[in-house]
Amino acid sequence: MKLLDSSIWDDALVRLLEDVYTFAMTGPRLHEDWAQDVLAVMRRAVADPRGWRVLEWQIDKEGRENGHPSHPFLPLTAEEGRARTHPVAPRAADELLASLAQEWFFEPSPVRSRANRDEVLADARTVLGRYGPHAVFRTSSDLAKAADSPDFLAHELAGGRAFTGYMMDLGLIAVSADEVGVFWSFNAL
Repeated sequence: MKLLDSSIWDDALVRLLEDVYTFAMTGPRLHEDWAQDVLAVMRRAVADPRGWRVLEWQIDKEGRENGHPSHPFLPLTAEEGRARTHPVAPRAADELLASLAQEWFFEPSPVRSRANRDEVLADARTVLGRYGPHAVFRTSSDLAKAADSPDFLAHELAGGRAFTGYMMDLGLIAVSADEVGVFWSFNAL
């Protein structure tokens, strides 16, 4: 495997998530409580510590300029952020991130049935590889309530506790000793 650098990570991130309504941003780990760092990323109060690519849609910027700094995310507390997420194993995190590459409803080709399924999963592993082998992952998906290794590719996208005001949203959080990654998909209908 090649040493991960910004161009490899950026390319994998774009191939994986650029065509769907998603948010993907990394921030520094500045607090003992990872949830505080995640909220700082959601508010765009911090920049990527490595200066690598972020993905966010123009409509999010418009919402922030209209007085809601964390748009589309709700103004949550760290306690609410922890309570609305569940731990997920690394392999399940890879599958969840890969599943964010599909649309919420009427997906003509969900990741599980795509010819390039292995490449999509490889891109997800590359993106999450940034956070290292000791990273921990959390998700808002209700599929992770009962177990930390649900098969995210076997199901349609399904949210859990809301982090936005949209009809549905689904997120993955990566936490390492130095960084937090926030990856979110929105069904903005």
